[in-house]
Amino acid sequence: MKLNLANLLTLFRIAAIPLVVICFYSQLPHARPIAAILFGIAAITDLIDGWVARRYGQTSRFGEFLDPVADKLMVSIALVMLVQAESSWFEDVIAMIIIGREITVSALREWMATIGERTNVQVSTSGKIKTTLQMFGIAFMVYQNPMFGIPIYTVGFVLLVAAAIMTIWSMMIYLKAAWPFIINDQEAST
Repeated sequence: MKLNLANLLTLFRIAAIPLVVICFYSQLPHARPIAAILFGIAAITDLIDGWVARRYGQTSRFGEFLDPVADKLMVSIALVMLVQAESSWFEDVIAMIIIGREITVSALREWMATIGERTNVQVSTSGKIKTTLQMFGIAFMVYQNPMFGIPIYTVGFVLLVAAAIMTIWSMMIYLKAAWPFIINDQEAST
């Protein structure tokens, strides 16, 4: 398998995860801001790798598989870190909603692919908005420290709440698209 630039950017996103974790838990000065910057750089590669793949004809099945895996790993691991470090019941619920949605939609897409209908549950605009809100929200919460008098953690938390709302909304869109196939499958099996 020959790796192209788009796939290398996605692999960078996965490789950045342990660096973010190490920085997050480090006792070094400015460890959380450094972890947030690394997370932000990795998140930006999500935008860039898709653009590179489309612009330069570097789309591949491997890239289509790897890109959402990288996103889900980044988000899930960062949410677990944040819940462990700053846990309140509300943050826990938000993390459960976001991670639960990721598992549900991934399983739904896999099932739809097995029946030849994966195109009916492709990434939607609401899914892209959700991802953007998540990435900014998580990065700000990881950063934690106020900046120029702005409570960065609180801003990130608000963005993550908005992401949780979009998470539920986008999951409903995917489920609505898949529902006729779910019903047909149930009727066929009875």
